[in-house]
Amino acid sequence: MKKFIVVAIMALTLAGCETARQDRQMGGALIGGGTGALIGGVASNSVGGAVAGGLIGAAAGALIADSTRPGRCYYYTRSGHRRYTRC
Repeated sequence: MKKFIVVAIMALTLAGCETARQDRQMGGALIGGGTGALIGGVASNSVGGAVAGGLIGAAAGALIADSTRPGRCYYYTRSGHRRYTRC
């Protein structure tokens, strides 16, 4: 029991080190993974379909959540480089 408490405290301590971007990606991955597993399981009526749907949904959810995060604008400098700034 003591080991479990120590591991839980360490996990909670490390969980506080995430950035807002990582939080958004994790949320998107969880929502996409759950939805993909549900749809894959219902569509194929098998565990393999649910696993495949969950993996594909998690990857798609993380990518979509990262690409749609608000507050990121960009502009081009005179030399043609793209620079990001807050909107």
